[in-house]
Amino acid sequence: MDLIVGGGVVGLSIAWRLARAGQDVTVIDPAPASGASHAAAGMLAPVSEVAYTEEPLLRLGLAALERWPAFAAELEADSGLSVDYRAHGTLDVAFGADDLAALEELAAFMDKLGLPVERLTGRECRRLEPMLSPSVRGGVLAGGDAWVDPRRVTAALLAALETMRVPVVPRRATDLLDGAVRLADGEILTGERVVLAAGAWSGELADVPVRPVKGQIMRLRSPHPLLGRCVRGMVHGSPVYLVPRGDGEVVVGATQEELGFDTRVTAGGLYELLRDARELVPGVTELELADVVAGLRPCTPDNLPLVGEVRRGLALATGHHRGGVLLAPLTTALLQGEEPELAALCSPQRF
Repeated sequence: MDLIVGGGVVGLSIAWRLARAGQDVTVIDPAPASGASHAAAGMLAPVSEVAYTEEPLLRLGLAALERWPAFAAELEADSGLSVDYRAHGTLDVAFGADDLAALEELAAFMDKLGLPVERLTGRECRRLEPMLSPSVRGGVLAGGDAWVDPRRVTAALLAALETMRVPVVPRRATDLLDGAVRLADGEILTGERVVLAAGAWSGELADVPVRPVKGQIMRLRSPHPLLGRCVRGMVHGSPVYLVPRGDGEVVVGATQEELGFDTRVTAGGLYELLRDARELVPGVTELELADVVAGLRPCTPDNLPLVGEVRRGLALATGHHRGGVLLAPLTTALLQGEEPELAALCSPQRF
């Protein structure tokens, strides 16, 4: 039996895939689907989110994106629930002259990497997304990017696990043993392997270089669709994104704050998000405020996840930074011995 410590999108995906393959699995989490997965926007955007010096992460992201259509279809079939998977691309836009210069440099980097992107003028951007501000100067369209609703994904995973009668233990793990987990009440659950997928809290349970990075987001509700695709932008050097949902919601995010395990939502953080989002899409100020939340991204020193065995009876599946939703299908495959070249990039032995 595998004991999966962590009930976010990564841990639940691992449990579902392993159970589907006929393995005995138990998930341990005091509040499944309530952490970073609950706060995440759900962008599956390895191309538009590419960063200098992070080509290994791009390789992982592109491989994961290829798996998402089948992953979503199979999960919807197993659970009977929609995950709102949409493959309509991401539009990166620039507000000021300096933002446009930075975006042009990034587009040149994308070209060098051979990524499929299209440069657009401000007018062409507004033709694609009429709600964009007239002040948007230009953009880059990553047509192959996609997105999904993480809350629907975790709900579907939990439903699928329930159908397969996979136990979900709603208690907190306090110690990891070889093939066993000690719970807060002292009970010890035993199995053949423990998979640590506890996100930002992984460093509290094992000696792994994972730290929390706080991200605040807001959800706005619109009676009519505001955008047809994800919009990412730079506003005077500050990044912001807007992700549309099928039900009319728009997710606006996200801050990046090194504040330990602080999950407070602050007026300042939300103000900055709404200020920048308004510069790109002025209509957001007319929308109803539906939800505000802060989550903790699990980050490693090199921004690559930690996936693989660290010793007999213990494997890691953590440290996914802002890419947990994107990388979830690939993470399970890496744990099952697939894609050895990609698995080497995520090896816990590099630290």
